[in-house]
Amino acid sequence: KVKPQLEEKEGKTFDVFTAVEYKSQVVAGTNFFIKVHVGNDEFVHLRVFRSLPQENRPLSLHSYQKSKTKHDELTYF
Repeated sequence: KVKPQLEEKEGKTFDVFTAVEYKSQVVAGTNFFIKVHVGNDEFVHLRVFRSLPQENRPLSLHSYQKSKTKHDELTYF
């Protein structure tokens, strides 16, 4: 659901977009930190926010880190 948001911010499309690891953090909603394989040896780390159910908002890409590798640790950012 956040792939189009990342593609818009980066100005390109990703043929490969596979989540390989994630962590979550409960706040007033939930932050998800997701390591995504985007092709070749390239990975991005996404911070995705899911609001509380009663707020009825879509998932939002809060921030991201690019130029990551498969072995980079997924950390809170």
